[in-house]
Amino acid sequence: FPVNNRSVFFSPGTSCYSRNLDYARLRRIADENGAFLLADMAHISGLVAAGVVPSPFEYCDVVSTTTHKTLRGCRSGVIFYRKGIRSVDSKGKETLYNLESLINQAVFPGLQGGPHNHAIAGVAVALKQALTPEFKAYQYQVLSNCRAMANALIDLGYKIVT
Repeated sequence: FPVNNRSVFFSPGTSCYSRNLDYARLRRIADENGAFLLADMAHISGLVAAGVVPSPFEYCDVVSTTTHKTLRGCRSGVIFYRKGIRSVDSKGKETLYNLESLINQAVFPGLQGGPHNHAIAGVAVALKQALTPEFKAYQYQVLSNCRAMANALIDLGYKIVT
């Protein structure tokens, strides 16, 4: 994923990458190029919520996820974004994040025509369940299953390349 000084968003994803991302390194790359760092954690949001894989939240300006994959909720999505001071220049002038209005305008009316109360309730239930010990145990089992499948493929002569 090439990044240059004209980049606006730098967005690594985990849909086809089976290892943990180095978010601190990705943050440095984004900063060196004046880019926002966006993490799409749709495939790993349950693992992140359970604390069994590294979280992008400390490093990313925007984090997006679906709620129906490893988070085990209804089909929906969530976008988190930073607010407040983005940077301070050498003269002490602050630059603020401007993500809120941009994201809100893109979602409504761009993608969503209005609130879907049944989906909001479903997401709330999934997030509450994510706080339970059973959910964390389930996510550890997901990792165990992934390792077992990778090992079975290796035993058959395949190479895991990502």
